[in-house]
Amino acid sequence: MSTPLVIGVTGGIAAFKTAQLVSRLVQSGREVTVVMTPAAERFVGCDTMAALSGRPVVRELFDPDRFPMGAHIELARRGARLCVAPATADFLAKAAHGMADDVLTTLYLAVEPPVLMAPAMNPAMWRHPAVQRNVGLLESQDGVLFVPPVAGWVACRDEGEGRMAEPEQILERIDSVFDA
Repeated sequence: MSTPLVIGVTGGIAAFKTAQLVSRLVQSGREVTVVMTPAAERFVGCDTMAALSGRPVVRELFDPDRFPMGAHIELARRGARLCVAPATADFLAKAAHGMADDVLTTLYLAVEPPVLMAPAMNPAMWRHPAVQRNVGLLESQDGVLFVPPVAGWVACRDEGEGRMAEPEQILERIDSVFDA
């Protein structure tokens, strides 16, 4: 049996690809819990992720009926591994600087490494020095592993590096990182 996996979903259009990733993970026999930020819910519905994962979606930091000690603590204590896909510029900045203002950023601070992130954003945002600095901090200081974005067409009708990797690439990286 593989380690429980949390898929963190942030507010980017690439969240539609994360639905495919969750489906493939469950089909491969993984126990998957989806944690969504409020912004993520604007791109893909919680009902979709719940149906694909077969589990309720974690949306709130405070949910005493389901998680009396807090979702971030209980998921971390279960030994869950964390993959954030898509990881937006906002999430990367919060993670790099230890900010915890929602269930996903708080969970990031509570789980044991390694953590895997699949960034997705506009190519100009991805190239921005602040984003690259945050990625560098996460890699060098926190040991975060990345599935880097790829070049291609993005939803804002630009082309370039910033498109989230395909679900199959992320799945392969999850297998190699968390099952090694």
